[in-house]
Amino acid sequence: MTGRRSDAERNYRRILTVAEAEIAELGAAASIERVARTAGLGSATVRRHFPTRQALLEAVFAERAQALQARAVELTGESDSRAALLAWLRDFTDYAVSARGFADVLAYEPPAEVGGETDAEAAAASSSCGTTLEAALAPLLSRAQRDGAARPEASCHDLVTAVAGIALATEQHRDPAGQAARLLDLFVEGLSPRG
Repeated sequence: MTGRRSDAERNYRRILTVAEAEIAELGAAASIERVARTAGLGSATVRRHFPTRQALLEAVFAERAQALQARAVELTGESDSRAALLAWLRDFTDYAVSARGFADVLAYEPPAEVGGETDAEAAAASSSCGTTLEAALAPLLSRAQRDGAARPEASCHDLVTAVAGIALATEQHRDPAGQAARLLDLFVEGLSPRG
C-alpha cells in the first residue's frame, strides 16, 4: 500500500512538473494527452489526478495564487488603503501577464449562489485560484471602499476579471508587460480616481 501511495505521489509531482513546462510553452492550450506522453504516463493516470484541463491548470497555478494571497495579507497593514489595493493589483497583473495560461484559469464564472452544482464542482470552485484571489483581495478592497478610495459598487470578482482580461488582451502584444501596466492604470482611474 505504501509503495502505491509513493508511486501516486511521484506521478502527481511528475505530471505537475511536465504540465508547468507545457503550459509555459503553449499556455492554456496544453493538452492532457501531451502532458501524459511527455511525462511517460498514460492519459488515464493523468486524468485520475486531474480529470479536466481546468483542474490541471488550477493545480499548476495554485502555489502562485497562495503567494498573491500572502502578499495581500502583508499589504493589509499599510496605512494608505488605496496604495495597498493598487500595489496588490499591480503585483497580480505582473504575474498574470508573465505566466502563460494563468489568465485563462481566471476567466471563470463565479460559483452559483443557488444549488445546481455537484459536490465535486462546489469543492473545485471553493479551492480555485480565482476564489483564492478574491478572498485575498476582499479585505484590501473593503478597506479602500470604506476610506472612499475605491468605487463602492466594485466587487472582487470585477477586479479579478479585469486583470484576467488585461492579461489575455496583451498576451500577443510586442510589449505585454508595458501594455498591461498602461491598461491597468486606465482601469484604476475608473476604479479609484485620484481625489
